Amino acid sequence: MEPEAIVLHGVVIVAGIAAGFINTVAGGGSLLTLPALMLLGLPAGVANGTNRLAVVAQSVSGVLLYRKAGKLSSEALAPVVIPTVLGAGCGAFAASRAPDWLLEPVLLSTMVVMALVMLVKPTLVAPDEELGALTWRERPVALFGMFGAGLYGGFVQAGVGFVLLGVLGGLLRYDLVRANALKLVCTGVFGIVALSIFAAAAQVEWIPAATLAAATIVGSQLGVRFAVKASPRVLRVIVLATVVVSVIAIVLRR
Repeated sequence: MEPEAIVLHGVVIVAGIAAGFINTVAGGGSLLTLPALMLLGLPAGVANGTNRLAVVAQSVSGVLLYRKAGKLSSEALAPVVIPTVLGAGCGAFAASRAPDWLLEPVLLSTMVVMALVMLVKPTLVAPDEELGALTWRERPVALFGMFGAGLYGGFVQAGVGFVLLGVLGGLLRYDLVRANALKLVCTGVFGIVALSIFAAAAQVEWIPAATLAAATIVGSQLGVRFAVKASPRVLRVIVLATVVVSVIAIVLRR
């Protein structure tokens, strides 16, 4: 392997570890991994598909650790996951046929909205733990919110963690730790759906996908261990910071 290729794969590994940590605590890790994959020479559409294996890997890793810590609300799994998966299938199908130039405007507009919400009213996304979560029967509109989150995640993936936290926290009132656990279940399940669709469209490069996936598992383990010990205020600050940095990074790339 050429020295330049070794350096670029090193960048992918570092980005993967950082993304795994960020995605289990807040979201937006794909804003690191997608550019890293594109540095390897992958077109935006192929990088988007290749990234999905890492999404699945870090999600499974994080969920197992959150469950071990007693932070996974098992009773919420079906009503949260089913509409999200349906949305993800539609989004991934559309993304596999959409022009590359369309991905960035969708991503930027979503990140700007999330940044404004976090700046104006952060508790809307990350409510106080003592409020108590609502069921989908108490807040049926959350089903449409989860479908919309899945639709976005299937289409572009980057930043979907913020969208899921907005629905799980803003509509169902889960605190950040439990919302992150459910978020990872959603991203893992619809990541499998999206990966299958991208693979069928020949938009996955499996060697860099496997390298990135291994790195994100390491990061996710570090992230969950941090999240279960951190205070809600610290987690809110991290979410806000990652949203703002995500917006800046997207704008600078334009």
